[in-house]
Amino acid sequence: MGNAIIEAARKDGRTILSEIEAKQLLEQAGVPVSPARLATTKDDAVKMANELGYPIVLKIVSPQITHKSDVGGVALGLTSAEDVGAAFERVVANAKKAEPGATIEGVAVQRMEKQGTEVIVGMTTDAQFGPVMMFGLGGVMVEILKDVAFRVVPLNERDARQMIHEIKGYPVLEGFRGSDPADIAKLEALLLKVSSFIEANPDVAELDLNPVFAYKDGAIAVDARVVLKN
Repeated sequence: MGNAIIEAARKDGRTILSEIEAKQLLEQAGVPVSPARLATTKDDAVKMANELGYPIVLKIVSPQITHKSDVGGVALGLTSAEDVGAAFERVVANAKKAEPGATIEGVAVQRMEKQGTEVIVGMTTDAQFGPVMMFGLGGVMVEILKDVAFRVVPLNERDARQMIHEIKGYPVLEGFRGSDPADIAKLEALLLKVSSFIEANPDVAELDLNPVFAYKDGAIAVDARVVLKN
């Protein structure tokens, strides 16, 4: 099934998967992701929201619209079927107005996950070493401090443990100044699942899970980006 998603993208001549496709691939591989479903009608969106559970986030899905927030293509914190229905119409109308020539495939419906400690998990393909995985704290820590750890795929349990422990920001994961400690075992398990996914899918050139919310009792990837090899 995973390969079916990659094959469909190849058939369309695409190397970048939609967030929905990326999440489906990762879900199938056992990576904990916040599920996203594609709704093409308002009724679809409401039905999916009821199944996933509130609060809900809606995001416009269009190959031509990269920065969804800039065009009013995102609605956050929707708490009822009425909210979801109205927001569906609003984000579609905003997208059409901002990008009249864009192909609107529908709207991504996903649960709004509770805030946790933000971490980032990524993979790039190195010309010499092949797939290389990266782990670090999310947000400013990655952008400014470049506080990340790298390992060549495949990872073993020791690699996953070392990656998490060797970043300078590790004390944040232990529970800094009264914040909840992160579930390190679940983060290690997530890294190993991603490593297995990359091994099983050599077509994948890049992967970004950003942010992953780390909780005291688990971890979940909220956003996912997958790029295929040319």
